Amino acid sequence: MWDFSLGAAMGLMGRTLPFILLRMGVYFGIALGYILVTGAGAGVGWGVGGFGDEGFRASSTVWGGITGFGIFGAFMYWAREYVLYIVKAGHIAVLVELIDGKPLPQGRGQIAHASATVRERFPQASVLFLMDQLIKGVVRAVTGLLRGVLTFLPIPGAKQLMAIVSAFLRVAVGFVDEVILAHAIRTRSDNAWASAQEALVLYGQNYKVMMKNAAWLAVFVYGLGFLVFLVMLAPAALVVYLMPGAWSAGGVVFALLFAWSVKAALLEPFAVACMMQVFFRVTEGQTPNPEWEARLEQMSAKFRKLKDRALGAAPARQENPVPEPA
Repeated sequence: MWDFSLGAAMGLMGRTLPFILLRMGVYFGIALGYILVTGAGAGVGWGVGGFGDEGFRASSTVWGGITGFGIFGAFMYWAREYVLYIVKAGHIAVLVELIDGKPLPQGRGQIAHASATVRERFPQASVLFLMDQLIKGVVRAVTGLLRGVLTFLPIPGAKQLMAIVSAFLRVAVGFVDEVILAHAIRTRSDNAWASAQEALVLYGQNYKVMMKNAAWLAVFVYGLGFLVFLVMLAPAALVVYLMPGAWSAGGVVFALLFAWSVKAALLEPFAVACMMQVFFRVTEGQTPNPEWEARLEQMSAKFRKLKDRALGAAPARQENPVPEPA
């Protein structure tokens, strides 16, 4: 079975209620933004369609909605690193302290305290975002190990099975990058790049345990997400009905948006809290295995880039570096 406590994770969610509310505000706000801008685009298209026949009006309404959706999507692509910096990393910082049994400072808001902690480790949002992208690349490389093992198994229909397993693994490892960031915050090292490098090696040498628990969490999170999608189909269809023109696909798209916002605001932090429990417990007292470090260097260019960043950041933090022996 799994190695995390569902009750402990629920308790952590309750103790980080300010961040849960912040996440709900941000992600439900994003979903609402998509709906409003898409509706505005559809409205413009409907108005333009008045210069033609009914077929032209229908197509211009659809294209107006698609354009509005795309414009807001481009804005969110630009803003994604700030969402990571302000919302996700801050929540991780608080979860780390609570899992370690550390009391949060009195007389200071949870979000303000977390923001200060994140800024201390990562002075710029772009630095954290770059690290997160490199971590995701390395995690995908580790996941490729399991795919490689399955490729050589003499199983009938292995190719079709491999496609399903690959898709599932991509879902399952979606929570791991935040656990690696949690280690970088937890160590309070002056060199966050080196901490992330260390965490990735620890993840690699424990990847079977981590993947097993990530797989269970993927079933929980996406199973609940699908139920939310089904529940949200009715209000999403009402939103489409209120929009100018008829856009049959809109109900499904908006229901997916609502389900995504619930997943990002509530289900993802729950999964990350579970994975942090497992990672901290499994790696307690371990040291990075040089063989695994060499293996990651060989299989992942992003790990090599992360290591270069770690080596480049180390001298900048040392005021009186000790010279190496000749």
